[in-house]
Amino acid sequence: MNKKDTNPKDAIGIRKIPASTRSAAVDAEVGVGMMEGSMKYGRHNYRVAGVRASVYYDATQRHLTRFWEGEDIDPDSGLSHITKAICSLYVLRDAMINNMWVDDRPPAISPTFWADLQEKVDALLEKYPDPVPPYTNQDMRRDH
Repeated sequence: MNKKDTNPKDAIGIRKIPASTRSAAVDAEVGVGMMEGSMKYGRHNYRVAGVRASVYYDATQRHLTRFWEGEDIDPDSGLSHITKAICSLYVLRDAMINNMWVDDRPPAISPTFWADLQEKVDALLEKYPDPVPPYTNQDMRRDH
């Protein structure tokens, strides 16, 4: 009997949309976060009622800000603020894919603005090649 190095399905399977590239743990947490939203608002409500981009942008930013400022867990859900931010982005992206969103973003900033600002960042990095390191939570933990 001849033994093949790989299963013939491999050549086809590696060209399909992958699931193995996602974290099962994060998927599970997002599932719980989406369950909370389902119970509060109705599962897949955003596909029927639609969403405004600003509402989900604001929710995402609130969760990211609270995480960045040192609060790891959302007191309302008991889930990570990062997980809650991902849930907000899931809803927004799903609504976008299904054309169920209102694009209420402000008028776009000129693309040259970002390029000009990046030039200022590059100049600062050149001017200060050895910047003073940031003070972080790790520094606070070592001192106490």
